[in-house]
Amino acid sequence: MATMGAQLAPTLMEQVVDGPSGFSGVDATPQWAQEVKRLARERNATILAHNYQLPEIQDVADHVGDSLALSRIAAEAAEDTIVFCGVHFMAETAKILSPDKTVLIPDQRAGCSLADSITADELRAWKAEFPNAVVVSYVNTTAEVKALTDICCTSSNAVDVVASIDADREVLFLPDQFLGAHVKRVTGRENMQIWAGECHVHAGINGDELTEQARSHPDAELFVHPECGCATSALYLAGEGAFPADRVHILSTGGMIDAAKASTSSQVLVATEVGMLHQLRKAAPGIDFQAVNDRASCKYMKMITPAALLRCLTEGADEVHVDPETAARGRNSVQRMIEIGNPGGGE
Repeated sequence: MATMGAQLAPTLMEQVVDGPSGFSGVDATPQWAQEVKRLARERNATILAHNYQLPEIQDVADHVGDSLALSRIAAEAAEDTIVFCGVHFMAETAKILSPDKTVLIPDQRAGCSLADSITADELRAWKAEFPNAVVVSYVNTTAEVKALTDICCTSSNAVDVVASIDADREVLFLPDQFLGAHVKRVTGRENMQIWAGECHVHAGINGDELTEQARSHPDAELFVHPECGCATSALYLAGEGAFPADRVHILSTGGMIDAAKASTSSQVLVATEVGMLHQLRKAAPGIDFQAVNDRASCKYMKMITPAALLRCLTEGADEVHVDPETAARGRNSVQRMIEIGNPGGGE
């Protein structure tokens, strides 16, 4: 029989620790997963997880995918609360497309170096330099930037979006310089200004390591995200005949899943954030997927921990708000993209 002084085991929530790099103290045990599911039902919430999330977060989510695809799922979901396991601009996009729903992010400190590379004020100043230009913004931007945008794009439809614009109109493309360079190369468009922003994780996957990996794995396929600093190198390898062109694929994360399911290769080298490997291995378990750079991990994505998700569902934190007027203007820029006919999946 327990003594009077015996301590009760702490509840899961009592184990949560809030530190400068995020919430910790709770492991992804079956008990945790069961409690997360129970709390989600109790809160009438659907859990969305981006492809770059921790595997244990992806596995407990109701839906996993690209940010825009998830935001569109959120808009159609029967639940009135959306828990977005991703970075802050993604949760904002969900709120833009679902203004009447409650949108929560497990840790509002989960930012994005790419979205932070251009502010609304910087875009206003850039537009003033080119007053007749059409502004094309990648979905990896803040709500305020989307509100100043003419047409949004994703990495899978950016070429189609830019190609749809009158050839005589100047285009301001933002914020990712590597995706912009890819679009300019494919479309051959000269009157296109590109903002010098980047995702610090993708920019860090460089051409030298991709070349080395490709040459040491000559039978592999290459899946390369267009945000990567090595995207140009991948196309150069193919163009020079150093690597078979039919095995080099520049793809969005959603495109990588589709390509994985269709691939007959035994090995694929993947140039994007390492969280993507989890979904690729689930989609095609017979293929050996290897990261071009196994250090390409986004610290912001990884702030959505088991402890953060538990706290979010328990306390209803952190709620994401977007000013209604800003949301309406941002929604128009996303809608114009969808009307072009290739809505794409996301980044």
